[in-house]
Amino acid sequence: MEQLLVEIEDDRGLRLPTLRVVAIVAGTVGSIIAAFYLGGPALGMADASLCAGLLVLMAVRLEPRLPIVPPAARDGRAHLLLVASEPLEGGAAIDRVIEATGGGSGVEVLVLAPHQPRFAERWASDLDRGQQRAQRSLVLTVASLAKAGIDATARVGDEDVVQAVDDQLRNYPATEVVLVDRPADGTAESAAARQLRSRLRIPFTHLVDMAPRARTAAR
Repeated sequence: MEQLLVEIEDDRGLRLPTLRVVAIVAGTVGSIIAAFYLGGPALGMADASLCAGLLVLMAVRLEPRLPIVPPAARDGRAHLLLVASEPLEGGAAIDRVIEATGGGSGVEVLVLAPHQPRFAERWASDLDRGQQRAQRSLVLTVASLAKAGIDATARVGDEDVVQAVDDQLRNYPATEVVLVDRPADGTAESAAARQLRSRLRIPFTHLVDMAPRARTAAR
C-alpha cells in the first residue's frame, strides 16, 4: 500500500524561561526565611531540607536542551542523516529521501535506526534481540534506497532517538536530518521530533508514518 506522509512546518525555537527560574529561586529562599522566622531553627531546617529535595528532583527530571550542531563538512558535499524507527520499503518516504538527496548524486546518506529493546527484554537484560531488530530494519531500508539508486551506510543508535541523533552528529557532518517515525499516541508530531526541531541547527524534516492509517509528515 502506498505510504501517505504529511509535512508539518513549525518555526518554534528553544526559549529559556528565565522569569520562571527567578520566581522558583525567590520563592524557595523566601519560604526558608519565613520558616526560620516563624518556627525557629527546627522548622527552618525542615523547610530547607524539603526545598533542597524538591530542587534536586526537578534537576533530575529536567532534560538537557543544548543545541545540536554537527561538525562542518569538509568535502563540499551534502550529508543526509536519515533516522528511521521502522524499515522504509518504498512509497512516499523513499520519494522524499530521493527529493532530499537530489536523486542521490554526490550526496552521502547515513541511515540511523534506534536500538529497539522491548520491555520484557530490557527487564531481562536481553538487549541482543532489540539490536537484531534494528539491524533488520536497516537492511530493508538500505536495500530500498539502493533500488532507488541511492547508496547509503547504516548504523544502530541509542534507543532514545534524540540521544541517538546527538551521539551521531558529534562526528557525522550532516547538512540535513530526516526523521521518519510513527508516534505511539497517534499525534501529528512525536516528542522526539519536537526536541530535534528545537535543538538542531541544520535543516530538519519529520515524516510521520501513520500506516496502515492515513499518514502525515512534518518539516
